[in-house]
Formats: sequence, C-alpha cells, structure tokens
Amino acid sequence: MAKATLGGGCFWCLVKPFDQWDGVNEVISGYSNGEVDNPTYAQVSTGTTGHIEVVQIDYEEDVISFEEILNIFFKTFDPTDTGGQFGDRGSQYMPAILYHDEQQKETAEKVIEEIDGSNVFDKPINTPVMPLESFYEAEEEHQDFYKKNQGHYNAYYKGSGRKAFIENHWGES
Repeated sequence: MAKATLGGGCFWCLVKPFDQWDGVNEVISGYSNGEVDNPTYAQVSTGTTGHIEVVQIDYEEDVISFEEILNIFFKTFDPTDTGGQFGDRGSQYMPAILYHDEQQKETAEKVIEEIDGSNVFDKPINTPVMPLESFYEAEEEHQDFYKKNQGHYNAYYKGSGRKAFIENHWGES
C-alpha cells in the first residue's frame, strides 16, 4: 500500500473525489508540515501553526498509480492560487503536493508540466511540491465529512465557489 498526501483547500472537499476509485482504500483528513505536534482544528484554523489542511490517501499502486491520483487531485481545486482556496484564505488552505519519496516528486513535477501545457487554466499552476515532514490525523468530526453532514458539505462545496470553478474548467464536478 502506498500513500499520497495532498492539500487543496478545505480537506472536507478532498475526500469525496477519491472515495469512488478502485484501489483507494482510505482517505484521511489531517494536518501537515507545521510547527506544533498533534495540532487541533482550532489551532490550525488560526493560520499560525504552519500546518496545511490535507488528505492522506492510502492506495494500492497496482490498481491506481500516483499519477492517476494527481490527475484526479488537479480536478478538485484551483492550482493557480496559493493564497488559499475559494472562500478559505490563508496558508493553512494553500494547495500542495507533499511527496513521500523522490519518485513522487518527479511524478508531481511531470503532471504539473503536462497540465500547464494543456492551457486548461488562464494562469500557470503554482501548487508547491514539497517533502512531507509530518502528518496528524484531524479530529473524528472532520473525517468523511461529506457523508456525515451532506447538507452542510453540499452548501459549502457550492457556496465556496469550488463547484462552479471545477465545472468551468473540467465539466461535471
């Protein structure tokens, strides 16, 4: 089993896109690369801990590749905006690919170059590719949020502007 750790704004919106794929065993919401051990949502949401809201995806490489994971990922957020995502602003909501090894780093750089070359976005992709330093699982109420709180999730997904952005660039969301 392999792991991918990805940030694309609020982690609530990054679970559902991966749950539907064969080979994806688990998608865990959490916090990465900050200065506080075992941070809480309240701490991270202040933007002062240095953490990024992320999902960590456990997947089977012989069923779905890291490249396929990234191609799904880039259809879930605005990879040209590092100041946050949609209604969520601040460093804790910045997009990022947090690689686990050099192969993931190389694959991420290749995928970014390919998507940039397709001109699907008006601006260049500037999603950072950085080493994973730490991962802390978020509190239980943030796990599988789209399943537990469908109304809230759907209102947020649409109201934040994420749904319209995705549909505008990729078609159905």
